[in-house]
Amino acid sequence: MSGLARDTAANVVAEAIAKGLTVATAESLTAGMVAATLANTPGASGMLQGGVVAYQNSVKSAVLGVPEPLLAKAGSVDADVARAMAEGARAACGADIGVSTTGVAGPDAHDGKEVGTVYIAVASGKGSEAFGYAFSGGRAEIREQAAAAALARVLELLRRTELPQVK
Repeated sequence: MSGLARDTAANVVAEAIAKGLTVATAESLTAGMVAATLANTPGASGMLQGGVVAYQNSVKSAVLGVPEPLLAKAGSVDADVARAMAEGARAACGADIGVSTTGVAGPDAHDGKEVGTVYIAVASGKGSEAFGYAFSGGRAEIREQAAAAALARVLELLRRTELPQVK
């Protein structure tokens, strides 16, 4: 992970602990990179609730509660799927905030989506929102960019003043 991503993870850990909030991950494209980056940060045990690597749609559905009709219609690389994954991470891990990653790292397109297409979602008790990206580079670079963007979205959510302190 880049130094920027590590710095962002350190800020996520500090902000979450300061607000008494926990975070859980649901990762497809990044296969645990977001959770691992957080866990590499001192103090992460005070806020990282857990994570689910949901590479296959069957795991997205069975573990995270992503509706099978949505997966059948939209495929796994979709903003609504990302939102459902983030919400599922919150529920599965009992966390205040969920973050998810889904996308195409390559080398080939997937579900009709081009390489570099990524969706990241964050969810809290106030709802969820998804963000679309078009990253470039090789497989490893796209995955690293996605993990860094996911951490940045969690930090952005944590810094919103209207976020309730749930505990």
